[in-house]
Amino acid sequence: MTLVLNFDLGTGGVRAGVYDVEGRSMLSMSESSYGTIYPRAGWAEQQAEEWWVAVLTAGREAVERCGSGDIAAVCVATTASSVVICDRESKPLYPAILWMDCRASEEARITEKINHPVMNYSGGGDAAEWLVPKAMWLSSNEPAIFEKADIICEALDFINFRLCGEWAGSRMNAACKWNYDSSNGSFVPEIYEALGISGLQKKLPQRIVPVGDVIGSIQPEVATALGINGRAIVAQGGIDAHIGVLGAGTVAAGGMLIIGGTSVVHLTHLKEQADVSGFWGPYPNALVEGLWLVEAGQVSAGSILNWFSQKLFGLDEEGHAELIRQASTSARNSGLLTLDYWMGNRTPYRDADLRGAVLGLSLGHDRADVYASAVDSIALGSANVVGVLEDRGVHVERIVLAGGICKNPLWLQATVDALQRPVNVAHGDNLSLIGTAVCSAHALGLFPDLISASEACAAPTKELLPDPQRAERYRDAMELYRSATESLTPVLHALSARQRAGAER
Repeated sequence: MTLVLNFDLGTGGVRAGVYDVEGRSMLSMSESSYGTIYPRAGWAEQQAEEWWVAVLTAGREAVERCGSGDIAAVCVATTASSVVICDRESKPLYPAILWMDCRASEEARITEKINHPVMNYSGGGDAAEWLVPKAMWLSSNEPAIFEKADIICEALDFINFRLCGEWAGSRMNAACKWNYDSSNGSFVPEIYEALGISGLQKKLPQRIVPVGDVIGSIQPEVATALGINGRAIVAQGGIDAHIGVLGAGTVAAGGMLIIGGTSVVHLTHLKEQADVSGFWGPYPNALVEGLWLVEAGQVSAGSILNWFSQKLFGLDEEGHAELIRQASTSARNSGLLTLDYWMGNRTPYRDADLRGAVLGLSLGHDRADVYASAVDSIALGSANVVGVLEDRGVHVERIVLAGGICKNPLWLQATVDALQRPVNVAHGDNLSLIGTAVCSAHALGLFPDLISASEACAAPTKELLPDPQRAERYRDAMELYRSATESLTPVLHALSARQRAGAER
């Protein structure tokens, strides 16, 4: 029995799990939460030290529940880009800028002006969510902090340093978020120079480690804190959803993983480089050698549903469940149309300044109608991503759907209906935790490559079919969704500008 300890740092907390590689099963799991601060419209921050406390708490509990401290390897997946600004010893100098934070939207637009072949890997520009635009914002708005920082890195790098004392970036994060040349295995200093942040490169972790390779060994004091016997290796992980591809068994070209949670992420591989305008990628060798990774998604999803149920309607968890039941049984022809751009759009519009909208309201509508319309908008957003990708020539043969969406039957079925095709649903196990276990198994030499490890350990799925009548309704609604987005973009941009101006006063 080979045991590996895995961590998935999400938006609301960390989940830890001990996985038996030979038995292909998760033996124990534990969770520990941390908070998010929204100091201004479009901003989202967390405290990196709270991540570390949560990692130690959840990790030790998972090991104790497993009943054995004989852990052979540890691997981490995190949100990205959740940016840490710290000194060489990992002491934070500024709040961590969370992945969903879109303060760097203007900086992201500047990246679109850079003419360099590596920029083609990200479709000609960076997203406001990524490390590089956030570093640009920091350099312009907090220059003293930028200069003082020894390290500007991902949450993943921060946690890995705490685990093993080594600063090492994941090739996945570097390729997808840092404008790193993953084809030639090198940084591109001329890009940073053109963006006015020539000092960034030396602040990034200089050692770039492929997913599933060994970073180092766990530090003795950390092993003790986690209840681990001996010196487990630390395997390189990556972005939480992307690592989930390994847990879903959708690595091969033609497979797609959709993870619905706070946000929605769509991930698929191409056999070769192609034009996927409006999307992120394709990135060479980001997850596995020889394939090109395409990333798509929606910034806000489950966060919108929680925003309605908790912030607007004041419901607790039980009340939210009842609201889902009411919305499921209500007539779904309310005449409402919602746009799911609460924190901007990731793809296919790549527009951080879009904002959410609810259209068609009347005094006859109730909160179940509004909630159901929000669910519809998120489902339409997912279907729009897949539809536009296929318009770009990307053939999607098999979809695996996973994440918090599986706990919301209304949202789950709506997404399948909007996609208008059978979907394989992975219930139960966290795919990112299984994916990190796959990374550890490879790092331990138990499999020759990540693909074979993924095929052996992938989570089981169950097919869910679309309802034909609802699928037809979503087909009609998609035209309104796209038309409303196009028509309202100038208005939403103006409102976003007002939000920024109000916050700066």
